[in-house]
Amino acid sequence: MRADAPLPERAGHLALSDRLAQTPAATHPFPHWMLEDVLEPDACEALLEWNPGESAIAGDVGGRRETRNAYRVFVDPAVRAKDARLNRMAELLDGEPMRAMFEHVCQTPLDEAALRLELCLDTDGFWLEPHTDIGAKKLTLLISLSTGEEAEQWGTDLMTPQGESVARASGVFNSAVLFIPSDQTWHGFVARPIRGTRRTLIVNFVDKNWRAVHELAFGPRTTQS
Repeated sequence: MRADAPLPERAGHLALSDRLAQTPAATHPFPHWMLEDVLEPDACEALLEWNPGESAIAGDVGGRRETRNAYRVFVDPAVRAKDARLNRMAELLDGEPMRAMFEHVCQTPLDEAALRLELCLDTDGFWLEPHTDIGAKKLTLLISLSTGEEAEQWGTDLMTPQGESVARASGVFNSAVLFIPSDQTWHGFVARPIRGTRRTLIVNFVDKNWRAVHELAFGPRTTQS
């Protein structure tokens, strides 16, 4: 297979690009897309198996993930090298067909944006204050990967700036909410019981101003001529 050839999708799984193309945008409280069956089964299996240790599990973070920056985990080059399933997932998300669909549907340029994949493990006591992701983040896709009782209630809250939840993404396994960060995209997680571990894959495309390049799946993006 040529290096620039698109990776074939797994049998029986509709590619994320196709799902996005078929999903209308919701408009309240800001434009967003609610998606189902986002990742291939092999990728889901790998993300469920991945155990980065107790230090990666977050309880009360004071409303901000930044308070635990030293313990956050990413699908970086070292992780991709260890697990072919996660490498394939990253290559599919970073590939030109997926980038082109994001740009077409979401109307956002990603030619200079790099892929960032963070696995978040949250437990009881966790909450996130309302925030917008504006700045270097050019696209945000939050994929729910929690299992067990009540996990369907652990989706991201779409909020007012004051922290009122006006819509809630599904917490159904392998569902997701997608949006393009702006000064209107307030979201977070209203405190509620988490019996077990809330597992989320945060997919971002970030621009050249992103300083933490060690977090990137393939390193900084270079524009190809």
